[in-house]
Amino acid sequence: MGRPKSPRIAIVGGGPGGLTLARVLQTRGISATVFEREASPTARPQGGTLDMQADSGQVALRAAGLYERFLEISRPEGQDLRLFDGEGTLLFEHIAGSDEQLNPEIDRGDLRRLLLESLDPGVVQWGRPLRAIRPAGDGRHEAVFDDGSAGTFDLVVGADGAWSRVRPLVSPATPGYTGVTFIEIRLDDVDRRHPDVARLVGRGSMFALSDNKGLIAQRNSNGHVRAYVALRVPDGWVDTCGIDFDDPGAARARLLDAFAGWAPELRALLRACDDSFAPRPLYALPVPHTWATRPGVTLLGDAAHLMSPFSGQGANLAMLDGAELALAISACPDLDTAVRKYEATMLPRAHEAALGAAEGLESAIASDAPRGTLEHMRSRGG
Repeated sequence: MGRPKSPRIAIVGGGPGGLTLARVLQTRGISATVFEREASPTARPQGGTLDMQADSGQVALRAAGLYERFLEISRPEGQDLRLFDGEGTLLFEHIAGSDEQLNPEIDRGDLRRLLLESLDPGVVQWGRPLRAIRPAGDGRHEAVFDDGSAGTFDLVVGADGAWSRVRPLVSPATPGYTGVTFIEIRLDDVDRRHPDVARLVGRGSMFALSDNKGLIAQRNSNGHVRAYVALRVPDGWVDTCGIDFDDPGAARARLLDAFAGWAPELRALLRACDDSFAPRPLYALPVPHTWATRPGVTLLGDAAHLMSPFSGQGANLAMLDGAELALAISACPDLDTAVRKYEATMLPRAHEAALGAAEGLESAIASDAPRGTLEHMRSRGG
């Protein structure tokens, strides 16, 4: 069966991958609807900073016709990188050149705004969580939303993240705990209020790794630093550790105890951070995660290949997924052929990236850290 003249395409999830898919389809004259569970674009903070890599995220931005605008708002200096051990010894440093565009940084909120502003009104439907999805015959699927509304679509794309509601249509896989938990912390107005921390983090990212622990900080725009306390702890640790993360004083004291013996300038991240401690256990899908192509449905981004952030590729791959799926839909004679072509490229690429992400996490939060991470950084030259 050929592709319908005006196929009904549902994109479940309004993250970078889903929005890129909608944007590239729009530039090719194909409409789609993005169903996003959040109530509005400002319903929650969008997180920290992303490096847009030349061979993935930037490729997607070019396909979307947004590359020049991206260059105007990105931060090439955010490519700076520092690696310390727990004693505060600087082991590796990369300072980005003024014309370096290998992987410039952009705040997640700025990236989302860039994509949203490029879409026609009404493309994104806010406050529309997916309740259920079921086959409707001839490769179509009916999606039912929490508000009771429903629609039948020729193609449903699960861009709905780690705990995807669409994934079970193609795969029984579920994310598993990686063995590492992050506690997210933040520092505002860092250059004025905490100049020592500002100098430690620099213009880009800072990693301090040792003894199955880490302190990882990223410079964001407007004097903001977002940091992560990384701990190799058992599954369920957040519930059993006895730390009340809603009590800033108690949480700060316990985390400082966990990093006793680390250099004072590193522990200053914990002393100076705002009174917000958000635990985030890291999950990943099995590697490899594959499935047989199924008519009328596919996945992209974390729904397809959730991996640890130590790949640095999560958002980049999601955007590349979205761009390549859109290009396949516009070029192929029918949706089944397009999905098959897309998955034949996406799944092997995701497998390779997920292997690297797992290896990166294992070497970074390790008993002999930062040896493995240092070797990796030196081999890549930053």
